Amino acid sequence: MSTHFSQSANGRVLKLVTIDQRDEAVTALSPDNQVLAANFKAGAGQVVLLPGGGDCAALYGMGAGKDAFAMGSAAMSLPEGDWEIHDLPDSVDPTLASVAWALGGYKFSRFKSTDREPARLILPAAADDAEAQAIVDAVFLTRDLINSPADVMGPAGLEAEFRKLAETHAAKVKVTTGQALLDDNYPMIHAVGRAAHEEPRLLELEWGNPDHPRIAVVGKGVTFDSGGLDIKAAQYMRLMKKDMGGGANAMGLASMIMAAKLPVYLHLLVPAVENAISAGAMRPGDILPSRKGLTVEVDNTDAEGRLVLADALARATEEDCEMVLDFATLTGAARVALGAELAPFYTDNDALAAQFTASGTEVSDPLWRMPLWDGYDKEIEGGISDLVNAAAIPMAGSITAALFLRRFVGDANWTHFDIFGWNPKDRPGRQKGGEMLAVRAVYQTLKNRFVH
Repeated sequence: MSTHFSQSANGRVLKLVTIDQRDEAVTALSPDNQVLAANFKAGAGQVVLLPGGGDCAALYGMGAGKDAFAMGSAAMSLPEGDWEIHDLPDSVDPTLASVAWALGGYKFSRFKSTDREPARLILPAAADDAEAQAIVDAVFLTRDLINSPADVMGPAGLEAEFRKLAETHAAKVKVTTGQALLDDNYPMIHAVGRAAHEEPRLLELEWGNPDHPRIAVVGKGVTFDSGGLDIKAAQYMRLMKKDMGGGANAMGLASMIMAAKLPVYLHLLVPAVENAISAGAMRPGDILPSRKGLTVEVDNTDAEGRLVLADALARATEEDCEMVLDFATLTGAARVALGAELAPFYTDNDALAAQFTASGTEVSDPLWRMPLWDGYDKEIEGGISDLVNAAAIPMAGSITAALFLRRFVGDANWTHFDIFGWNPKDRPGRQKGGEMLAVRAVYQTLKNRFVH
């Protein structure tokens, strides 16, 4: 496990100040420092350095004092070195505030050195050290995977990272590659990835006590999406290294589950493919068999993610599962509906939906439930096949994609997360680039359900 926090016993003191506490905090300063703090409003993330400030080296604004991610700006707005926080608002969880601080110091440095090191937090006494470290590890893993370009994070590169994760936690791995996908009945995973230089593969990890409740986690691992023969325009292809963001988020969730040793039996599945163009590429109008036995007509080769997920979900649900979860950067329609910051999810389980939503609020990882609207189900039915991979209507694209996936899970207790996996701009604790979405909320739900 990495060490994302300072191990020092003492550091410079950072006094946290809410808007309601601002006047009292500034009045308590020396006259010279009162001048420095004249424009300090205690807005979230606002910093005033206090040279010669005695016991306090800086003031830090917490806004209304209700959002732990107000701490997300501290790591890069404060000078390098070790810091300890004083006066954390009672309404802010110390572990979550610590996580937000560490996440704000993330930099993707594989190809470019960083200008400076982040300021390092000495964990508050009330914070859970192991929990904070494990969550930050998982988020950093997810971000690194998504930020890595497709020339190093193709199907083979993703497999290598998958194996590292398994080795870290002594988990079992099975990889089905190339022709073996056809031999073992994963025809749609093979069809999507067969045109690429690197062979398609299904990555599987199993961990835990088989007597514990079985949790299946599936992540879309399209390492680059050209759109196939229905090729994307350049402006839409530019970010398609992130189309394996569902797989990266699924691996991040698995990392948290295993690090916390949750009493579950984990089955992680990531179909890792590149949707490329060559003589062997699938074509519009092709009809594909599937592991479930349903036939699927390819209406659009750029609706490939649901094809690889369908085969993986069919495999996951061949076992009795307490819960089946999938994460996918599946549709642009989800972004139109909810934007980049809010993760839509789909489930027929009302009680579980309420738990996910409540957990998202609890850990500042917001979710929004979307409807599995049965009225649109007929739009994915095929004329000469069981299904089509793109609905006949140009609307409700995220919903019809979810309905397509539902055809492959049977009666399983299933939830689908149609995430973006990317921050288009910097936010506190959430830098521009690859991002974990919905996973911390799901992890909190699993803890509440199987531990607490």
